[in-house]
Amino acid sequence: MSIHQVPVPADAVASDGSSSLGLPTRIWRSIFRSPPLPATELQRSQSVAANFFFHIHAAKVNERTLRFSTTLGLGLMTFFMFLILCITGVFLMFYYVPSAEQAYQRMLDLRGAVVFGSFLRALHRWTAHGMVLFVGLHMVRVFLTGAHKAPREFNWVIGVFLLLLTAGLSFTGYLLPWDQLAYWAIMIGSTSATYTPGIGNDIRFLMLGDDNVGGEAILRFYVLHVMVFPIIITTLIGVHFWRIRKDGGLARPDQG
Repeated sequence: MSIHQVPVPADAVASDGSSSLGLPTRIWRSIFRSPPLPATELQRSQSVAANFFFHIHAAKVNERTLRFSTTLGLGLMTFFMFLILCITGVFLMFYYVPSAEQAYQRMLDLRGAVVFGSFLRALHRWTAHGMVLFVGLHMVRVFLTGAHKAPREFNWVIGVFLLLLTAGLSFTGYLLPWDQLAYWAIMIGSTSATYTPGIGNDIRFLMLGDDNVGGEAILRFYVLHVMVFPIIITTLIGVHFWRIRKDGGLARPDQG
């Protein structure tokens, strides 16, 4: 009895002669093109230029900026909190209805009828509080270490906008549970807007969509909270990281 070798289909062999069984490895290498351990300065620069995850960092950084005591990791912690808020917010959207008739009842259902619903809401809430705190601390750290000076003035302005948008996220999300605390907090906030000279009442009506805090306000705050503000913040975070990269990495405390 003779043994015949089973022919390999032509499409199972890559142009370089490798088998299609190595497809996952080829995909990985196509994404991460850099050599495992670059040995020279040229190879390190090429690794940074060829990989997106490396390219968001400067090719060369000062050793002092790598120390935790220099930045305290406040910027990264704020960014990771934003990611947690996006993920938990998507899950909360599956159960929430932005209407005056159902919003509060949905919060009760989330707390009493949904598996891990209380944990999900608490994680979203406390992470939101933490993001407001850490973005403020990050701005203080940047100012005290002089990282807002030339050539980083533009990135400082981006950071100020991110701080204001974070406050806007917190404010718009405060109304969504539609309980007594949320109602009166937004009532006070919207009433404060009326003290703006000349256009105070117009600002309040623009915020609430009505003369009182009700269904129109919930809908407007919901759209701002889950779509408008997150999209703007995501865009500005990308610009913020890009400017850090183009400005030569993190500023050192001893830089003037």
